[in-house]
Amino acid sequence: MTRPAGPHQPTAAPAARSASEDPAPLPFHDPVDDGATDPAVIRDRATGEWVMLYTQRHPSSVRPGVSWVHGSRIGAARSADGVRWAYVGVLDGLDTDADGPGPHTHWAPEVIWDGERYRMYLTHIRGIPEQWAGHARRIRELVSDDLREWRFVRDLELSRDRVIDACVARCPDGLWRLWWKDEADGSTSWVASTGDLDGDWHVDGQAVGGRAHEGSNVFSLAGYWWMLTDEWRGMAVWRSADAVTWERQGGPDAVVLGTPGAHPEDRTVGRHGDVVVEGDEATLFYFTHPWWDGTEIEDAPGHDSRLSAVHAARLTVIDGVLTCERGRAGGSFEGLGKVTV
Repeated sequence: MTRPAGPHQPTAAPAARSASEDPAPLPFHDPVDDGATDPAVIRDRATGEWVMLYTQRHPSSVRPGVSWVHGSRIGAARSADGVRWAYVGVLDGLDTDADGPGPHTHWAPEVIWDGERYRMYLTHIRGIPEQWAGHARRIRELVSDDLREWRFVRDLELSRDRVIDACVARCPDGLWRLWWKDEADGSTSWVASTGDLDGDWHVDGQAVGGRAHEGSNVFSLAGYWWMLTDEWRGMAVWRSADAVTWERQGGPDAVVLGTPGAHPEDRTVGRHGDVVVEGDEATLFYFTHPWWDGTEIEDAPGHDSRLSAVHAARLTVIDGVLTCERGRAGGSFEGLGKVTV
């Protein structure tokens, strides 16, 4: 691991931040270029710390098009309590010789403990594309013993070569399932299954359709299975008894994290997150663009609208309905304020 050198928006962006190892409370900001997105949170079983891995975008980039969201590394932060986080650098060893000269693009790490080691399912793109089209996007599997040093396993053969945003969970039937965004199928969520994480994955097809979306996150809470999908206007909630057949909560337009939170940097929609379950409650870590003006990424007018921050929300289930309290963590994480959305 190395350290590299809209609507409801606040009135001004913060001053530039310096890289510091002193823990700071949420919202978390990447100290390199203030571009922390797509957080994944897991406990380090050796130290007891919480570890956040995230896409480290470059909002200050002057490269053309959407290159500012490419060429990203995977940043890492650690926390004793899940609230105050200290940046610890970026992950090395995520590319292979076959990728050719870098830098390459790393997005949306999904990290699980398989009972023996940690596994990462990473979105990998060769090079630094300036446009969305014409570039293969694959899910890469890596393993680690300590969440710091990672070893390449393979690039997964899934539905096609436009796949991003992996999520992996072991389901009630004993099978492992992997969900991802299939960009060539209208940006819907597809799923594959396997009985052995070292074996082949069987592509089962589309898991969730409807509105275009990304960043599927699947978890079990209060006797149900849940999937959150990022629709760029908040997150859709899907419920299942078996993690196979899904029903949308609240109808086709219903979302959580679509209503502004109380924190001045939590006033825009919540995006691509990860859920940590603690007993009957859970915490959703997600990110916002606090000074986003509603434009598409490639049209973002300047540095301020590209900045991002990681927040937490409490998830609970009441009468079979998943509720989300923006600005408050669940389980063992301490409360941070409360806005129900």
